[in-house]
Amino acid sequence: MATKRSSAQLSKNVLQMKFMQRSALRIEQEQNEENLQKIIDDEHWALDLPDYKTKESVFLKDQSYTFCEQLQYGRQSFKGCNPDIEKIMKVKLQEQQLKASAEKEKLNSVSDVDMAKRYSTLMHVIAKKFEKKRKRKTGDDVDGVDDSQAQTKKSFMKPSDDE
Repeated sequence: MATKRSSAQLSKNVLQMKFMQRSALRIEQEQNEENLQKIIDDEHWALDLPDYKTKESVFLKDQSYTFCEQLQYGRQSFKGCNPDIEKIMKVKLQEQQLKASAEKEKLNSVSDVDMAKRYSTLMHVIAKKFEKKRKRKTGDDVDGVDDSQAQTKKSFMKPSDDE
């Protein structure tokens, strides 16, 4: 079995034989196409310009004039000319009012955690206020701890010499 040889490895003399001329023409054509493609690729040019950032437009672009006229609905009806449109307008108006009231309530409301913190600090302050009044009247601490024990100073304790 003879190993397959590519046409590029064949000698010139073999390629010039009559039965090999078609192969030689095909190989030559492929080489010419490759060279032509290399030339085109080398000559192909592109501008190496930096990408310009598009500026944001100051103007709004909209196909409808409803924004300019500040219209809320696409179609309108006045004084009962089109009752279906008026019903739709009422529903939309109620939805807008409901959303506005919900947002207003959300801004003005206090969360449960904030309320609990506020209540605990408030109760602590009020408890201190009444505790001081009781101490003045009775002289005893509310917790049952003597004032003498609470007011004793802690003294320095010398470490033991066991080390």
